[in-house]
Order: sequence, then C-alpha cells, then structure tokens
Amino acid sequence: GSIQRQEGPNLVISLGKVEAMLSRREQAAGEPYRLGDRIRVLVLEVRRRGPRVVVELSRSHADFVRKLFELEVPEIGEKIVEIKGLAREAGFRTKIAVHSTNAKVDSVGACVGIRGARIRTIVEELNGEKVDIIRWDERPEQLIRNALKPAEVQEIQLGTAEKRAKVHVSKEQLSLAIGKGGQNVRLASRLTGWDIDILCPEAEAEKAAAAAAQPAPTEAPAAPAPDSAGGEVRAESAETAGLTAD
Repeated sequence: GSIQRQEGPNLVISLGKVEAMLSRREQAAGEPYRLGDRIRVLVLEVRRRGPRVVVELSRSHADFVRKLFELEVPEIGEKIVEIKGLAREAGFRTKIAVHSTNAKVDSVGACVGIRGARIRTIVEELNGEKVDIIRWDERPEQLIRNALKPAEVQEIQLGTAEKRAKVHVSKEQLSLAIGKGGQNVRLASRLTGWDIDILCPEAEAEKAAAAAAQPAPTEAPAAPAPDSAGGEVRAESAETAGLTAD
C-alpha cells in the first residue's frame, strides 16, 4: 500500500479502496516513513467498529519477516524448506531457523540465494535489520550452538528438567555470544525455547584472582550489584519470561 497521511504517531495506509492503520507500536524502530511512499505491510487484524471496518497493519510483527521469506524463497512455498522458528526484535535483529525436507536442498543456502540475492532483498525491505539464518536441529544442544552463532561455543550443559542450558565460551567469544545489550543470547533463547546462561570460566578465574590479590578490607563492603563482566549472563526463554514465542 501507499502512505496516505499521518494521524499523530500513526500512519494511514491506502490499500486501494480500503484505508488501514499502521499504529506506532506496529512500526519497526528506526524506519523512515514519507507520505506517498509505497510499503509492504502485514495485515494483522480486520474487525468491525460500528459501521466501519478497521484494518490493522504491522511491520514489526515476526510474521512480517516470515511472509517476506515465503515471498522470496520459492522452496518455502513448495514445502521443501520449512521455517521451524523465528525470533525478532524489530528494526534490530531477527533469528530464523530453517529445515529442508529434501536432502538435496540446503535450507540455509536456499534462503540466502545465489550470491546472497534473496536475503539481500529481504534485508533491504527491513531497512538493514540484521537477519541470522539458523540451521534447525532436533538435538537441543546443536540447536542452541547454531542459534548462538556467530559466536563459537566450547561446551553446553543441559538441564532438561528446568529446560536451562549452561553455555561455556572463551573470553574472546564472550561479547559475541552475549551480543549488544544481550540481544544475541536473548534471541537465541526465544528461538530455541531454552533458558540460556552464558558462562566464561576464564573471566570468572580472572575476577577471582583479582579479588584474591586485593588486601582484606577492614569492614565488610556492601554486596556488589551483579554484572555481566564476571563471565555469566542469563537469558530466559519466551516461555519463562512470559513473552510470546515466535
């Protein structure tokens, strides 16, 4: 549709004979909108309000990215490649897990396209939002390892009863595993459905050594606030945190 006018923070989109609303909460962060621009949108809801029909649109919903992949990747429409999971922070980053039902078709390669043509089209539509394409795996340990990429994982310990994973990474991979503002581990947790604790034994050992080298204080100090520099970061899955899983 095309952007017809602005009503406060909301945008009215013309869909031919119908006008629809793209509310502020359904706009992706950082996206520029100009009157007259043609944009792709997801029809989120159609309902009656008295004599009027109200159509709500979205560009921030996870299903918007799902639909873009369905449009750009023919193998998804043909059921050769399946989207097994998707987690998104609109305007910033998306992780999507894919699986091929045909051993001769690479699921990740199909989504990327020749010379990256397919994923480039999707990223351009998302105004540069980062998209990580993850290979789905039925084994939780391998799925978590894939979901945390581009970080390299040393070891994973699974607590099946509480569905919590302790993931060990090297000091060099710690910031990559966590991501900016905890984004990488947070999206990985939502994608896999597992609570993920990022642990770095090296960082913990260095902190312990530094603490041991300090002279004993005359008075017991107040307990420090927890921080991620000690080598541990925890991310809850959507289920534990009360979020809607994508």
